[in-house]
Amino acid sequence: MLVMRRGLVQRFALLPIVLVVLTSGLHAQQNTTVRLADYVGTYADAPGHTIEIADGDGLFAVVDEAKYPLRPSGVDKFITIGGQLVTFPRDANGKVTGYDQDGKFHPRVSTAITPEAAALARPRPKGQDYRYHPPADLHDGIAVGDIAGSDLGVATADNIVRGILARTYKDVHSVLLYEKGKLVLEEYFYGYSAQRPHQLRSATKSVVSALAGIAVGRGALSGVDERVLLHMSYSSYANPDPRKAEMTLGDFLSMSSGLDCNDHTSTSPGRETVIDNKPDWVKATLDLPMINAPGTKAYYCSGGVAVVGRLIESVVHKQLPDYAQANLFGPLGISRTDWTWNYNLTNADKEYSQIHLRPRDMLKLGILFLDGGRWHGRQVISESWVHASLAEHSHVDNVSYGFFWWRHMFTVKMPDGTRQVTIAAAQGNGGQKIYVAPQYHLVAVFTGGGYNADWNPENAIMAKIILPALIKAAKSDQISSPPK
Repeated sequence: MLVMRRGLVQRFALLPIVLVVLTSGLHAQQNTTVRLADYVGTYADAPGHTIEIADGDGLFAVVDEAKYPLRPSGVDKFITIGGQLVTFPRDANGKVTGYDQDGKFHPRVSTAITPEAAALARPRPKGQDYRYHPPADLHDGIAVGDIAGSDLGVATADNIVRGILARTYKDVHSVLLYEKGKLVLEEYFYGYSAQRPHQLRSATKSVVSALAGIAVGRGALSGVDERVLLHMSYSSYANPDPRKAEMTLGDFLSMSSGLDCNDHTSTSPGRETVIDNKPDWVKATLDLPMINAPGTKAYYCSGGVAVVGRLIESVVHKQLPDYAQANLFGPLGISRTDWTWNYNLTNADKEYSQIHLRPRDMLKLGILFLDGGRWHGRQVISESWVHASLAEHSHVDNVSYGFFWWRHMFTVKMPDGTRQVTIAAAQGNGGQKIYVAPQYHLVAVFTGGGYNADWNPENAIMAKIILPALIKAAKSDQISSPPK
């Protein structure tokens, strides 16, 4: 839920532009140069669903706007990093007819692909140079400014954008920097634009956390100590354990429910690849055995966000997207969310209850948390909830964790030594990030397409470009403003 796509869309590696392979059909037993274009097209996947294969600097699959590179492995064969073999059969004329995977044939239905899939091949069309320009004022409640007048400086914009264009920082779809009350950098890549919503994957969890905070602030929930099972409609649970009755809202928000739920291990019965095949994700999560006392140890558990969402719905008596629109998105001027929120098989292998937002809408959420829950003077979320959300409550995968917010420790190299900087982040698979750094009056938003990849360009941009500029500016301010 919220983070993965399975089937063909596993972790893929990059492929050279031209392959020298031994092809089948009439050309068997001959060494032939095969163009990547031979494989480009649209292929049938599940009923009513297709996969596109595109090429750029390598061959890649596109599923639900997500890009997954392929690497060659023999005769018209490609293999995923996860070990899955994909074979492209050819007819007697040497034309690719489809692909085989796991013993199932997926026919090629067209040699054409959508412009959106084709745009994922490179950051921007060839020949386009970059020159900084201030973001446009869209009169959407976000003030704009020129980065030259900020602590970041034009060099920061140049280094970020040119690094993305050179693919030093791979598959970054957008970058927005908001510093000291103004949006000073807004750039889009790979066919994305300011008006195009982007999937958030697990950054959705931070939105659900905000809705929990609103429910607490309005008195529908007493607080983070609210017992979860008191608001569930199930009469019994598998693996009965008296500790289940002690599980609280805070336990689930901090990923420390005590249930055997860990997405990052193949042995946990609560990992998402198991839970999302159950008819009721909330019940399946609550049915898991307890392995720890609630609030003691934390593991990354996507099932927990379904439980929190159901808890909110049970006390506010509204569907979560409706509650969000009335109490969070509406006040922020966010009108388009493309959010289907449910907890059963109707969402499996589709959206997994993730939300889609435009990057500026993501920025609004970041500004809300930067400003203590206020939006243009209106208290949308209580300041105490904002502080609690961004504070440390547990450690998940050896990273400090708040209430469905990560707390990243960045190591920043400066001329006078290294600095350790902690920044809160809402984040999702592929590079969806909302960084909130009150100490630097900064919100940084990224969207990306590095799904299931082992690189993290957004963290690298923060550590190598953005934070050094802000640390240098802060030091200069201290020197120029001696104590009174």
